[in-house]
Amino acid sequence: MSESLKKMLRRLEFDKIISRLAGYAYSELGKERIYRLEPLSKMEEITRLHNETKEAVLLLRLEPNADLGGWYDVRRPLRRASREAILDGASLFKIGSTLAAIRRIKSFFSERSQTYPLLHRQLSHMVIHSGLERRILKSIKPDGEVDDQASTRLAGLRRRIQETQLDVKSYLERTIRNPSYQKYLQDPIVTVREGRYVIPVKQEYRSQVPGLVHDQSASGATLFIEPMEVVEKNNEIRRLEAAEKQEIQKILADLSKETSKVAEDILASLDVLGYLDFTMAKARYAYDTDAVPPRLVSEPVVEVRRARHPLIKGRVVPIDFCLGKNFDILVLTGPNTGGKTVALKTVGLIVLMAQSGLHIPAEECEVGMFDGVYADIGDEQSIEDSLSTFSSHIRNIVGILESVGKRSLVLIDELGTGTDPVEGAALAQAILEKLYRQGAKVVATTHFSELKHFATTRDRVENASVEFDRFTLEPTFQLVIGRPGRSYAFDIAYRLGLGQDIIALSKKFLTEEQQKADELLRKLEQEQQEAQRAREEAERIRQEAVQTRDYYQKELSNLLARKQKIIERANEEANELLRRVKRESEDIIKTLRQDMKNMSNRDREQVIQEVRERLKSLRPVVKKNRVRTVPPQSLKEGDNVFIPRFAQHGTVVASPKDGQVQVQVGVLKVNIPVDEVEKSVEDHVENIKHPAGMVMQKAREFKNRLDLRGMRVEDALVELDKYLDDALLSNISPVYLVHGKGTGALREAVCRYLKGDSRVKSFRLGKQEEGGMGVTVAELK
Repeated sequence: MSESLKKMLRRLEFDKIISRLAGYAYSELGKERIYRLEPLSKMEEITRLHNETKEAVLLLRLEPNADLGGWYDVRRPLRRASREAILDGASLFKIGSTLAAIRRIKSFFSERSQTYPLLHRQLSHMVIHSGLERRILKSIKPDGEVDDQASTRLAGLRRRIQETQLDVKSYLERTIRNPSYQKYLQDPIVTVREGRYVIPVKQEYRSQVPGLVHDQSASGATLFIEPMEVVEKNNEIRRLEAAEKQEIQKILADLSKETSKVAEDILASLDVLGYLDFTMAKARYAYDTDAVPPRLVSEPVVEVRRARHPLIKGRVVPIDFCLGKNFDILVLTGPNTGGKTVALKTVGLIVLMAQSGLHIPAEECEVGMFDGVYADIGDEQSIEDSLSTFSSHIRNIVGILESVGKRSLVLIDELGTGTDPVEGAALAQAILEKLYRQGAKVVATTHFSELKHFATTRDRVENASVEFDRFTLEPTFQLVIGRPGRSYAFDIAYRLGLGQDIIALSKKFLTEEQQKADELLRKLEQEQQEAQRAREEAERIRQEAVQTRDYYQKELSNLLARKQKIIERANEEANELLRRVKRESEDIIKTLRQDMKNMSNRDREQVIQEVRERLKSLRPVVKKNRVRTVPPQSLKEGDNVFIPRFAQHGTVVASPKDGQVQVQVGVLKVNIPVDEVEKSVEDHVENIKHPAGMVMQKAREFKNRLDLRGMRVEDALVELDKYLDDALLSNISPVYLVHGKGTGALREAVCRYLKGDSRVKSFRLGKQEEGGMGVTVAELK
């Protein structure tokens, strides 16, 4: 990164964005990548960075607890291993854990390659070394100690050490418990000095306890003596410990050698993990700041809606901004502390962040490809070079003018300040004219009225201002494009306590033209603020109307849902009633069959008539809740229909036309799509008026054959149900049910129905002379 680029990034505080972003990285490798981040110029590369960040944001939303950690920055021990150094246990354990993390993370993204294709592609380059991973983690404990399982020899040595130590301690504990030794001991304990087991003996009894003195207390009153009886055992412990250390060293050397063979693979995988951490840090930053990916375009433009300065905490007034589409230069005016510089930096940071692959804190954002971003912001005075504010300002401008072109973004704060106002204004106009001819995209803040006039006399140059509340004399920080701003110097001075007489005198020094221009701007600003308030009030009313509409739509949906539940409950109750009636009918028929065996034909017909009347009295309640519907294949005027969407019945007023049909529902006539209505087919058996004697005649003429051919399954089963009642009452069995061969659907439905009907004793398909597969013969009970 060049020094000039570093300075420009500091002027726009991009370095602070980088520092904040680094706080979201979990590893040094990720942080290192972040600190190397700078704006790019190739659209393909920038697009890839944003798409990777989008995938990482998606990962945070879908799987916020995904385990992508557990690895370490082991670059240094890996390089030492490559130089044939023997690594310590702690370093080897970190390498083993990192190998495990490489395997786990690669597997994680392999299983989700369709969801995160770009991240999967990046991580697919990592190399897994499961064998080395298992050997290291089997041999080394998390604290870096070598595990007994590392080798059979190590396990044997440690077991012998423990056994020998136990022998020594047991002997010494028996010694200190010996009553004859009690008076020689300072304390009845076994301790360790110089790696050997000893007992504390009083100085005056030194001669009573033969052995080697390894230490004494600070006062000299206590000697730590190794009794001669355990010297050889202690020597054995030391020899075994030396052998243990030698075996540990051998294990570490072997594992280090194995690691050195794959060190380059692990280093390459670490680089990939660092890139993953870098990408996830961008995603975490975007997630926390409610940032969005920009729409990238090839032309040098920037357009944002409700963009926020990324470094300002708390409540930030968002701005809408556009440059490079309808105009190339924006002259930004307004009072001090009104937010001009913040708006200027926001634009610069948005472009830099977008071209660095960072999402933008805005609701919508479109950013094009700029070859360079140039800024002159704030007091860049150089004490070392003895430069004044104006000199530093001009030096920056010179550098900008020498570098910019049609794809450059130039940001200048307080153009032309720091010198005589008249000359400064002239100089500012000339600089803007030069940038205008060079075709650069420019945002310049100023207090000079001459620059406001400049914007009105050039194509593709526009005025803008930061809004100021004329009642409170406080800035609103809203950016208004298309309107020049006022400085509000007199208003602010009066508010801060400057006398009215001085304010009045000050205005007299303004030319008449300046006063008229200021008054015109004041009135224009007042009208625009009032219009804005009217728009906001209209939007508030619209929002309230939308909320009211949504509320009543929700209430209507709830009412319809409750209505549907009531209908469903009523249907269920009707079905239960139907089942009860059916059970009662079957009981009546069963009883009748027993009683009618000894009756005359006349008495039998009379009983049948009474039963029919009883059954008929039960049907209306059931029928009322059992309206059957059929698809509207041929709707015509006068047809009764059912409209499921409204849960209402109606009558067709006019025949269908262009897929619509007019239906009378209550007092309303509605047009509704044909496929949203169902033709009602009411059971009309109960409406048929039977003349006297019809029942008796029907009993005499009852046939043992029912023809169901041509009927829909539902209608056929209804007819079959009624027929079986009549057959039982007429004491006729078997019966022949003609359903035809066809597709077999009706035959299967009839058989299923007969199988579950308690009135049926048995059934079979007809014989050849009875009709074969087209007939089912049923024996009734």
